[in-house]
Amino acid sequence: MWSFHTLADGFCVHSRLYLKLELEPSRESITQYFDQIRRAFPSLRQIRRREDGALLLEEDERAGAGRRSVRVDASSIRFSVHDAPDAAGVAAFAERVLATAPAFLTLCELDYDYQEVSFAFDLEYRGNHDQLVATTLFPDSPIVTALGDGGARVIDCQPFVGVALGDECETQMFVEIKGRTSIFEVRTGEYETTPLSVYVTARRYREAQTLDLVKTHRELLRFVERYTADRVAPLVVQPLAAAIASGR
Repeated sequence: MWSFHTLADGFCVHSRLYLKLELEPSRESITQYFDQIRRAFPSLRQIRRREDGALLLEEDERAGAGRRSVRVDASSIRFSVHDAPDAAGVAAFAERVLATAPAFLTLCELDYDYQEVSFAFDLEYRGNHDQLVATTLFPDSPIVTALGDGGARVIDCQPFVGVALGDECETQMFVEIKGRTSIFEVRTGEYETTPLSVYVTARRYREAQTLDLVKTHRELLRFVERYTADRVAPLVVQPLAAAIASGR
């Protein structure tokens, strides 16, 4: 069991397989694909179409912890587990989604562009998200100090940092912080309670090496889990959560 879901108001594991060629599944192939997933996870029984044309297979929102969903659109296959209680459940779901996709959606390795696994933490905050990030994570930053004198209010501080983990840059890690405060809120001082999000993402491209979809997902999940536990949670998520709790 892991405890990532206890660090924030919302926690979700997002997985994505991006494709180079557009998917054009028939009605029969997409229903058969979704049915294969449903057979393993019977509570996934709701299908709906988004305005952008993407098709979703999902559990009822009342499913609570571990709620799953699968989305298929022209350029990707995406699936998520909300408030996932452990890595084993995420891996089992990923195996079903990814192992059955090539046969039912007519995919081959040439279709694959890159694969990602992300941890998303949502911290509910009623205030200036950008100011909170700047003062909590960059209190001594020369850039923030240079712009922040004279009572100036921070209106944009959404860092996005990426690193390569191999000599060929085949595996990459990213941390992104995304606030949702508007200029109108800063100007009026009237804030809505909205989520400040921290994303930890591991990515691997097909060009670097052969993508075994299930194996690659398992490896990326381990990368994200380790980086989050050792670094991102104690250095980013927990300080932001503590600042919010203190009323900063």
